[in-house]
Amino acid sequence: MTLSDGPAGVRGPRWDEREPSLNMPSGSALAASWDVELAYRYGAAAAAEARRKGVDVVLGPTINLHRSPLGGRHFECLSEDPELSAELGAAYVRGLQDNGVAATPKHYVANDSETDRFTVDVQVDERALRELYLAPFERAVEAGAWSIMSAYNSVDGVTMTENDLLETPLNSEWGFDGVVMSDWTAVRSLDAATASQDLAMPGPAPAWADLADAVRDGRVPEADLDRKVLRMLLLAERVGALGDAPAIEPAPLDATAFARESAVAGTVLLANDGILPLEPAAVASLAVIGQNARDARTQGGGSATVVPERIVSPLEGLRRVYGPDRVTYELGAVVQEGVAEIPLAQLRNPVTGGPGMRVTFLGDDGELYAEDRRATALVWFGGDAPIAQSRTVVLETVYTPETTGDIELGFAGANPGRLFVDGELVLDDSPVVDGTDLGAAFLNPPSLTAPVRVEAGREIAVRAEFDRAEGGIPGAMSVTLGIAPENTDADELIARAAAAAARADVAVVVVGTNSKVESEGYDRENLDLPGRQDDLVRAVVAANPRTVVIINAGSPVVLPWADDVAAIVQGYFGGQEFGTALADVLTGAAEPGGRLPTTWPAALADVPVLDVTPDQGVLRYSEGIHIGYRAWLRSEVRPAFPFGHGLGYTTWSWDAVDRDGDDLVVTLTNTGARTGSQVVQVYAERADSAVDRPARWLVGFGVVRATAGETATVRVGVPARRLAHWDGGWEVESGVFTLRVGASVVETPLSVEWEAGA
Repeated sequence: MTLSDGPAGVRGPRWDEREPSLNMPSGSALAASWDVELAYRYGAAAAAEARRKGVDVVLGPTINLHRSPLGGRHFECLSEDPELSAELGAAYVRGLQDNGVAATPKHYVANDSETDRFTVDVQVDERALRELYLAPFERAVEAGAWSIMSAYNSVDGVTMTENDLLETPLNSEWGFDGVVMSDWTAVRSLDAATASQDLAMPGPAPAWADLADAVRDGRVPEADLDRKVLRMLLLAERVGALGDAPAIEPAPLDATAFARESAVAGTVLLANDGILPLEPAAVASLAVIGQNARDARTQGGGSATVVPERIVSPLEGLRRVYGPDRVTYELGAVVQEGVAEIPLAQLRNPVTGGPGMRVTFLGDDGELYAEDRRATALVWFGGDAPIAQSRTVVLETVYTPETTGDIELGFAGANPGRLFVDGELVLDDSPVVDGTDLGAAFLNPPSLTAPVRVEAGREIAVRAEFDRAEGGIPGAMSVTLGIAPENTDADELIARAAAAAARADVAVVVVGTNSKVESEGYDRENLDLPGRQDDLVRAVVAANPRTVVIINAGSPVVLPWADDVAAIVQGYFGGQEFGTALADVLTGAAEPGGRLPTTWPAALADVPVLDVTPDQGVLRYSEGIHIGYRAWLRSEVRPAFPFGHGLGYTTWSWDAVDRDGDDLVVTLTNTGARTGSQVVQVYAERADSAVDRPARWLVGFGVVRATAGETATVRVGVPARRLAHWDGGWEVESGVFTLRVGASVVETPLSVEWEAGA
């Protein structure tokens, strides 16, 4: 069986631009759709990609919670709310497995931040564990998940690969019959073999090297081993990898169309003074500004990374619909940190003469292997290259600059390296890796550069040599040959952007994060936009009040200028069709379907649950069940944008809500002039409760679509379990709950009294 990341695409057995993958919007963008049917199709799309790449098991979805907005993998997870995460995660699982590919919900459990993730001990009370952090995994098991990934961290003093939580509740209460696989290197000892840990990845795991001897001498019961083997065989049968077991053929997929549709569905219109939509015929000129407009982030960093065949940037998408003659571009502010790969069109392979570069692997006795690559950002993690046997890896290309001047040419990697330009040594250095997280060092290594004078159109020969260093991930290596950001004065860049905005009918500024801000292996230090982007927005809106800001970030950022701009659109990491989807939304060709799956603060100091840094190895979830909007409601501090918030291009009247058994039937009318969509959100309250509860908590939701003037209904199930609390078991407090219905956690125009058990 072949396993592969996910979860927002399927990379396949090799991390290679010659075998591109569908790059779908990231987890937080999917959750912003609040659309269960879309999440099912998202899983089905992943299954189609998996089978195209010969993959049997997808390592996703990531269903840890947004406990703190500083969480480094916030973009990869779904939501701060367990109900929203659970429903969408379960739909993703069904979409994958109905198409014959195993899902692997991860990381079980309480891996909600990245700081010291290998060693942190999460201390969390049983009620919070059950009601929040275990809830999405329980729903995934109900959906039939065939495998689950255990986490690196400990919970209440026991590392998760040895924790009793793998048996209870996972197996004994929920009836999970699949494979528990470890996160990579998370199995630390033979004690995991006597726990309900079935598969140690990557194998063969050193910690289980003497497993056979341990069974023979009685340290590990043979019955424990039998159970693991039977579960592995059952997984193989389910995915069609055992004997004559047939593999299910996934449904056909128009990958590009789905990437575009899902990006639109997850785009959130945060604010709009009426400037949007921008009908193309009504816009004389458009100034597009920002590095993320040209070099968009379509996915977060880390193991979730896939290599798309191509990316449509916001700049390209807007030029397509408004016309290149009406669109001007300015960089505005530098967002990139370190080197970025060199465009393929500017590279010539010195051996083949085609686009790209030659990579040669040298051993003690000379060349071991060579390959021709079509990118300068390379990762070897699986595949044919003899990384473990190599002493030196050499990259060679001929680079043709487009402009004349000084550039910062260099490399990013964890290995000592030398850089030659036209045969002359210009850089010889060893990167200094921060921290001890091998994954972070592997996927987001530091950069080293040297100034090089270039002339437009004049070829230069570039050669980089990397010594294979000790340590690191065995048999794996990552390196990027590239160019660091231009050294133009920051004030000059902003002045150019403001001047372009002043000349244009409308300014569109794309701001966002970079690969050093949101990634696996470390958490965020703050919620600020990197670089001078806030200054850029202020200057642009001062020059032209008709300014629309697009946010290209997978998690919340602070927007100190939010009240000054005409519109704000949160585009998340929107996948490979990000630019096309954004153009659809800005022009009004499509409705911005998203609603926030996470509360957005106005300032870092306002965030009620923030800490991700362990104290002497322990991270205490002292807030209990009060995270996300629950904690915001208790703090009585107003966020910039509340949970569930999102605007559209039409208006709605909330007409009625009625109870029908265990369902709520909500009636609403599209009172505007356009077809549109609304997310109906149902929250429970219990003011007179004898139990400590959130002020309000999500118990159900549904998406409704209607044409102009049309009245529509949506049915939202509210089973008793959604009202239950954990007290050594699930209990529903007798009496009356209030169910509030509306468009966000703070906008609930309808309500109904709901007697438990009635």
